Amino acid sequence: MKTTWTVGTRGSKLALAQTGIVIDALKKANPGFDFRMRAIKTTGDTVWDKPLALIGGKGVFVKEIEEELAEGSIDIAVHSTKDIPADLAPGLTIGAYLTREDPRDVFISTRLRNIDQLGAGCRIGTGSLRRKAQILAYRPGIEVVPIRGNVDTRIRKIDTENLDGIILAAAGVRRLGLDAVITQMIPAAVMVPIAGQGAIGIEIRHDDDAAELVRSINHDKTFNEVSIERAIQRAVGGGCNIPLGIHARIEDDRVDLNLSLGDEQGSILVHETLSAPLSDRGNLIAKAVDLLLARR
Repeated sequence: MKTTWTVGTRGSKLALAQTGIVIDALKKANPGFDFRMRAIKTTGDTVWDKPLALIGGKGVFVKEIEEELAEGSIDIAVHSTKDIPADLAPGLTIGAYLTREDPRDVFISTRLRNIDQLGAGCRIGTGSLRRKAQILAYRPGIEVVPIRGNVDTRIRKIDTENLDGIILAAAGVRRLGLDAVITQMIPAAVMVPIAGQGAIGIEIRHDDDAAELVRSINHDKTFNEVSIERAIQRAVGGGCNIPLGIHARIEDDRVDLNLSLGDEQGSILVHETLSAPLSDRGNLIAKAVDLLLARR
């Protein structure tokens, strides 16, 4: 086995921070090996003036990285799992997930204390169809303003776009050390996260020596939770163009599964919690898929 490994990632501040976490964990678990970071520019990092659904959806943040992984230019790829399409590129697999950060969304505002204070005409920024659908359902009459950009860019838009607040993933805000700007952690039962939110996914080639390395830092509970979420997402066909939330929580060998499916106008078609023993997760996944497909 070689001793030097190249780890590919996006070049954003958050992506570099997450990859640093992965490399530190790999070094600690695999002493004597060297891991080098390589930043790769993706389509999602070059087109900021259009919604993700119009430029390729979730895959725009991973396509170029997966191409380099498949070609062997890098050995390991690090992603925010919520950005990974349900179907991976041929020959690639998810080798590990790090311990999941808080998967909830957060409300950030300089004017209000929580989303319950949002009244008719309030302006909320988000680039996510899922967040748009769920916040419109929860607080009808508000205006949702589409915004994109890195975490710090979107936070600045509260002032530059005259917004009453924005909604972001808690994980990205916290990994950048920006906890102080969080106004409210939105309960997952109110705003169901997208599949994989909060988890760092580590992608490798099938049957590659890197599998042994990354397995050493895999977090089993996170792996099981995210695998359930992504299995449902894959079966339903959920991506950036569908307002779909899927969040699994495993405690004491039991799975609690929050589901939300809506539309951009704030009509919620599904907003339910299912539960089952972990040993029966196959039937739980099938039940969730049937429920979602019946309402699409």
